[in-house]
Amino acid sequence: MASLTNHVNGRGHEEDEPKFVLVTGGAGYIGSHVVLELLKDYRYVPVVVDNLDNSHPECLHRIEALSGKKVPFYPVDMMYKDGLREVFKKYNFSSAIHLAGLKAVGESVENPMKYYRVNIGIALNLVEVMKEFGVGKLLFSSSATVYGTPKYLPLDENHETGACSNPYGKTKFFIEEMLKDLSQVENDWNIVLLRYFNPIGAHESGEIGEDPNGIPANLMPFLTQVAVGKRKEAKVFGTDYATRDGTGLRDYIHVVDLAQGHVAALAKLEEKCGCRAYNLGTGKSVSVLEMIAAVEKASGKKIPYVLCHRREGDVGEMYCDTTKAETELKWKATRSLDQMCADSWNWQRKNPTGYKTA
Repeated sequence: MASLTNHVNGRGHEEDEPKFVLVTGGAGYIGSHVVLELLKDYRYVPVVVDNLDNSHPECLHRIEALSGKKVPFYPVDMMYKDGLREVFKKYNFSSAIHLAGLKAVGESVENPMKYYRVNIGIALNLVEVMKEFGVGKLLFSSSATVYGTPKYLPLDENHETGACSNPYGKTKFFIEEMLKDLSQVENDWNIVLLRYFNPIGAHESGEIGEDPNGIPANLMPFLTQVAVGKRKEAKVFGTDYATRDGTGLRDYIHVVDLAQGHVAALAKLEEKCGCRAYNLGTGKSVSVLEMIAAVEKASGKKIPYVLCHRREGDVGEMYCDTTKAETELKWKATRSLDQMCADSWNWQRKNPTGYKTA
C-alpha cells in the first residue's frame, strides 16, 4: 500500500493525514477540475484512473503545474477488473469518485448498446472491486437526465426518476438503482449520487477546460469553437419549445462550482448517510439564444447560427431546486453566467485546438 507520509503537507498529527481518493475519469473535463479542487484540500490525495478515450495526458501535466503537486495516474480500462485491482493494491483508498463513462446524449440515441455496455459495465466493475478491497464510500457522477421530462419545475430530488428520454440518461438511472439496491442490502456502504445539470466554464487560469474529441456534443464548446474560428456556425436545435424565446432552457453551472460540490459531498460520506441524491446546479435557466448572446459578450465575436429541428431525446426546459445540497452539503454555486462564459472563452482562446497545442 502507498504511504501517506509524504502527503501530510507539514501537518504532523495522524488525524490530519490525508486520505487517498480514487477518481475515475480524472483526466476528463469534470474530473480534472475535481482533482484540482481535491489537491487544494489537505484532507485528500486524488489518484486518477482514466483510459484517455475522451481526455488527454497533457491535462494532468497542467494540473500538476497549477497545484505544484504530483498526481498519481494509471491508464486503466475499467472494462477489465484486473487493472483496477492493481491500483487498489497500491493504495489504501478511503473512497472513490466515479466520473468515468460515455456522456454524449446524441451518440447514445444512435448507439445505445455501446452506452449500456460501457457505462453500466464499468460502474459494476468498480463496485465489485471496491467490495473486494473493503472500500464502501462512493460518489457517483449522475445526471439531471435521470428525471426525464419534468413533471414540475424546479426539479427537486423527490421528482420521480426513470422516465429518461435517451439511453445516456437511462444508464445513469440504472446505475443509481443498482447503488440504491446495494446500500439497502449492505448498510455499511455510504453512497452519494450527484445529479449534475449542465457544466460549463473552465479553470480561471485557462490551463484546463473542456476539450471534446471531434464535433462537440455540448453547446458551450461548440459556441466557443465557432468564436475562435474553428467551426463555421452553431446549430440551434428546436425553436418551437414553450419557452420564453422558443429555444431550450437549461440550468448551467460553472465546472469549478461543480467540482467544489464533490469536495463537499466527500465530507457527507464520512457520515452514516446510506444512499442520497443531490442536485448540483444553480436553480436558474438560460436559453440557447441567451447563451449565444452571453458568449458573444464574453468573446467580442459574432456567433453565426442556423435554426434546426429538435433533436430526439431533448426536452424543452430543465432547472433544479438546490435546497437539499445547500442544506445538507453546505454547498452553493456562486459563479455567474458571465463568469462561466468568460472562463470558457479564456480556455478556448488560449487553447484553440485544445490540449493538442501542447
